[in-house]
Amino acid sequence: MQVRQLTQHRIIVIGAGYAGAIAAGRLARRLRREDVAITLVNPEPDFVERVRLHQLAVGQELRPRPFAEMFAGTGVRLRLARVTAVDADRKTVTVTATDATAGEELTYDTLVYALGSAWNTHDAPGTAEHAHDIAGRPGALRLRERLAALGAGQPVVVVGGGLTGLEAATEIAEARPDLDVALATRAALGDWLSPKGRRHLRKVCDRLGITVHEHTTVTAVAADHVTTAAGDIPSSVTVWTTGFAVHPIAQATALKIDTTGRIEVDSTMRSVSHPDVYAIGDAALVMGPNDKPLRMSCASGVPTAWQAADSIASRLTGTKPTTVPLRYFNQCISLGRKDGLIQYVTADDQSRPAALTGKTAALYKELVCKGAAWGVANPTLAKPTRRRSVVQQPAPLPHPTTANAG
Repeated sequence: MQVRQLTQHRIIVIGAGYAGAIAAGRLARRLRREDVAITLVNPEPDFVERVRLHQLAVGQELRPRPFAEMFAGTGVRLRLARVTAVDADRKTVTVTATDATAGEELTYDTLVYALGSAWNTHDAPGTAEHAHDIAGRPGALRLRERLAALGAGQPVVVVGGGLTGLEAATEIAEARPDLDVALATRAALGDWLSPKGRRHLRKVCDRLGITVHEHTTVTAVAADHVTTAAGDIPSSVTVWTTGFAVHPIAQATALKIDTTGRIEVDSTMRSVSHPDVYAIGDAALVMGPNDKPLRMSCASGVPTAWQAADSIASRLTGTKPTTVPLRYFNQCISLGRKDGLIQYVTADDQSRPAALTGKTAALYKELVCKGAAWGVANPTLAKPTRRRSVVQQPAPLPHPTTANAG
């Protein structure tokens, strides 16, 4: 037997990146406003297109996307604050407003944890003091100011040869051809790409005048150089892009996490240790095809947000939840504004022989970026939705016993 919920079910979403913003908006379109109180906690009032922060760093202006406009009329309440603690046993979130010093406790019935990730310094000496990151808007703006102050011929070193490093190096080299841009990568340039993809990447680096230091590990960063086993590389500005580290708050909770601090979830994105917590995006340890963890990326985060929102809505409305297998299709890399690389991949993210390159790939990547931002504002992909009534079960729903089902 089911009875109507008499009080509003309190849903708190912490973090408003791609995953968090989509989850909040999708929940608002799945559930009746009278039945739920959805609060989205984020320190900034605007949505940040993280996949474009390398563009912001070189001086390009990004379109403002205020949450007040995005969530107008949906019932989602935006709370401008920083999350300082989560107590998963007491079901509380401690926040500090951006204009206050004292913290405040918010109580939830369901928590969506989407705090995401930041740059990973790997504890390399001097990185925090002298390097720049583009993992968030504040870092990208600081880098923007520093690059603008550089004179012709000054050296810039991008550390890290993954997707973020490739996009940063090529964007800087294209926007500032007067600078001496170098890329330091631990492995061979684009070693995970198909032969066609590697050839095109090398061609673009050559065309843009990027010096590539392959099989090179940067062990320390100073104000005017980076240190490697082969010697120092001059650097007036160092951009550190050697991967992401999850927000540390989860490590201080009772939530079950892996060695990297990601929250372990089942196939519905529900915490395996705390059934009232769902984790999405970079914060979640989600298993994909061949039982491999999904990498931290927008491509992973968006479908986890869809899955979590639909799972929560199903649980609250007494309908049967469904799960959709999570998989990859391609890796989209911008190589400046006029070039790009679309590497087609298997379901578990291994490169296929096929790749799209050049101006067509640049257009493809631009459409992907625009589509991602559109998807945040349209979390049900413009499909008609029915807001269902929340019901209260006479007994708690059993928690799925299979963790990390993919």
